[in-house]
Amino acid sequence: MKRKIIFGVVIFVLLITIIGALGGEDTKAESSDVASVEQTNDEAKTPEVEKTEEVKEPEKPKVPREYAAALRKAETYSESMAMSKKAIHDQLTSEYGENFPEEAAQYAMDNLEADWNDNALRKAATYSDSMHMSKIGVYDQLISEYGEQFTEEQAQYAVDNLEANYKENALKKAESYANNMDMSNSAIYDQLISEYGEKFTKEEAQYAVDNLK
Repeated sequence: MKRKIIFGVVIFVLLITIIGALGGEDTKAESSDVASVEQTNDEAKTPEVEKTEEVKEPEKPKVPREYAAALRKAETYSESMAMSKKAIHDQLTSEYGENFPEEAAQYAMDNLEADWNDNALRKAATYSDSMHMSKIGVYDQLISEYGEQFTEEQAQYAVDNLEANYKENALKKAESYANNMDMSNSAIYDQLISEYGEKFTKEEAQYAVDNLK
């Protein structure tokens, strides 16, 4: 009888142990599942942070006031007066002109956008139209260090592209000599062709004296 009771107790203890073990595994599984769900939820809630780098444009160096002023003056001399590069530089730095520091004047010349050939041509047109100069006279005035100070290439471009009637220019010069100085035709002719005078060709000078009134 006692053996049956003891055997029954052993069976009961084994059953309790087995049930407890099964319950523990289910609890662990449930805990694992809950942890996994929570981790997934946390990942879903965390916003993705986009890394954006701000691209800054390089700052332009500030130009000193005098430098900018010198450049504006240079532009005026080029556009309005058709001056040469050398003449503009000299005017900017001259104590009798603009009196800018050399550094400011050099900045102006380095940054000035100008068509020097066109400037030379415009100057040549002024000398022909207003002063009735000969072709050689215009050229010499354009390159003279006491005149316009263009380069020889720029001056040559100007006289090659200048539309001028040099015979009529010679005639107007001859009329000026005749009316204002009462010169003879021979003296006027000599003055028109002289290398120290007007530098017209012989044909241009002869046309002028032949058509004097």
